[in-house]
Amino acid sequence: MFKKILIANRGEIACRVIKTARKMGIATVAIYSDADAGALHVKMADEAIHIGPPPANQSYIVIDKVMDAIKQSGAEAVHPGYGFLSENKLFAEALDKAGVAFIGPPAGAIESMGDKITSKKIAQEADVSTVPGYMGLIEDAEEAVKISNEIGYPVMIKASAGGGGKGMRIAWNDEEAREGFQSSKNEAANSFGDDRIFIEKFVTQPRHIEIQVLCDKHGNGVYLHERECSIQRRNQKVVEEAPSPFLDPETRKAMGEQSLALAHAVGYASAGTVEFIVDGDKNFYFLEMNTRLQVEHPVTELITGVDLVEQMIRVAAGEKLSLKQDELKMQGWAIENRLYAEDPYRNFLPSIGRLTRYRPPAEVAAGPMAEAGTWHGEAEVAETGVRNDTGVFEGGEISMYYDPMIAKLCTWGPDRASAIEAMRNALDAFEVEGIGHNLPFVAAVMDHSKFISGDMTTAFIAEEYPEGFEGVELPEDTLKRVAAAAAAMMRVAEIRRTRITGRMDNHTRVVGGESVVTLQGARFDVTIDADPDGSYISFADGTTLRVESDWRPGQSLAKLMVGGTPMALKVDKISHGYRARFRGADMKVHVRSPRQAALAELMPEKLPPDTSKMLLCPMPGLIVKVDVEVGQEVQEGQALCTVEAMKMENILRAEKKAVVSKINAAAGDSLAVDDIIMEFE
Repeated sequence: MFKKILIANRGEIACRVIKTARKMGIATVAIYSDADAGALHVKMADEAIHIGPPPANQSYIVIDKVMDAIKQSGAEAVHPGYGFLSENKLFAEALDKAGVAFIGPPAGAIESMGDKITSKKIAQEADVSTVPGYMGLIEDAEEAVKISNEIGYPVMIKASAGGGGKGMRIAWNDEEAREGFQSSKNEAANSFGDDRIFIEKFVTQPRHIEIQVLCDKHGNGVYLHERECSIQRRNQKVVEEAPSPFLDPETRKAMGEQSLALAHAVGYASAGTVEFIVDGDKNFYFLEMNTRLQVEHPVTELITGVDLVEQMIRVAAGEKLSLKQDELKMQGWAIENRLYAEDPYRNFLPSIGRLTRYRPPAEVAAGPMAEAGTWHGEAEVAETGVRNDTGVFEGGEISMYYDPMIAKLCTWGPDRASAIEAMRNALDAFEVEGIGHNLPFVAAVMDHSKFISGDMTTAFIAEEYPEGFEGVELPEDTLKRVAAAAAAMMRVAEIRRTRITGRMDNHTRVVGGESVVTLQGARFDVTIDADPDGSYISFADGTTLRVESDWRPGQSLAKLMVGGTPMALKVDKISHGYRARFRGADMKVHVRSPRQAALAELMPEKLPPDTSKMLLCPMPGLIVKVDVEVGQEVQEGQALCTVEAMKMENILRAEKKAVVSKINAAAGDSLAVDDIIMEFE
């Protein structure tokens, strides 16, 4: 077995690999750019080596720099994580030439499967069902339009060397095909150094289901069942689960066997994933094979108890698989939510900055990983589990140079309903401040009827949130529980105030009594009856809720029992109440005396400033190009400019017909959020 491995990656996946290596007694080496000098993976590794400036194409994906770090450290093997160099055959070849083991598949398999065009041809030869499309290289936008018309809209424009949603666009007409082709080429060149593009038929109403495979160097292989990844935004997975609520045993077996046949056809050895789209009749079509560890691999680990990183290391060291197909049983259900530095209230645009608060829920071991002893670190064992794979910490920076992922929050339960409920509770207790993030959105998804039923497709977000995410309106019974909690918390805060030394009215102040709680447009007249252990909150309709908690003023997370049911509220003090976040809702909860409430109703509502005649930069980023000029009349939906942030190009379009009166930014300018790009008459 190896004594020292280098992780050619950063962030949460580097931390994830370090955990397994530590468990196996293997020393680890981290690499880092200037932007990552204080990163968590650098702190966790046994040693760390600096490799260059922040941009990945000047540091993490420069093969010579990584090879130099390997030489400096004396590492015997390299784990590439995902992204960066994980599917670069030149890197695998360089390692082989240097006598360093690559903890991944052979270079030939990477070349065959990493290129989406070649992989589809091989899949067809291996009798794997594939999607109709044009597998040749496409020279320019006009050829892309011609091919798209031949295939028939809608089409998917994809980077041959792409992954993670980069270099991928859906086109429904000629104009979108032209724009999508150029944007895909640009993103592919920037992210992968390879701008080749191909086009295939876009299957409407599909489900995205993938099969995890694991093969050794001795011809043995198994599939570890499937993952459902249908909740996606801009072709980037957001929620994953294992198993799929859609598949039956027969389809699962057929997909698994085809996946293994494809892996064997290219001499695959390591962990890999074969991705399919599946229609409503359970017909499945090969999409691509990812010759690396997937972001969503934890859900497979949670239902099988298999540590995939450990298996990858053992395969790279030449060991035979100890796993047998008939022994790989699915136990329970696992769900993963990807927590991104993307603001759902601003159309999920990237957000960067300092994490002023980062406090994930405590990890809890459960299920097959707890039974197999493959859970990382020490954690309480319970009926449902919580796992958080992360690469950040409170006080750390979210950089504009890399993927916006903050963490992967996973839960396990004996069935799907319990896994979902465990996820709801974990999200309620997850505190993130300082940046925009998608935690409210994924919390909303966990409560959405379509997700709960398992009846969703890759069009879920587009169909259910066509105007974007505008927050959550909680049902009345939930609002009642939040109101009761807030009233009880205000009572605790009032008691604290009465005990401040020097207060002249300590002996006369009355704690409790009648209050009015307002939140999300609802009003509840309540009576608070307090005792040493909690409060009874009585409502005008005759219902009463008992609230108990050890919360104290100043604490940002309130864990309470409300009506006998646990509740976790994220709270910040505001005048006469709290800003409270629960189940995806972000609310101002005011608790006032009846007289204060009557006066508050007379106060005028503060209106936001008028920015309707301005184009504001929606995220920190770089202006790639400006498509209009002063005096030009623009139409609704017309492209105005392109902003690049976190390796993604974003085309900003006109919201209505207007005339450009002033342009304040040019290509190459770096802008902050809400900087004025241009103005209109």
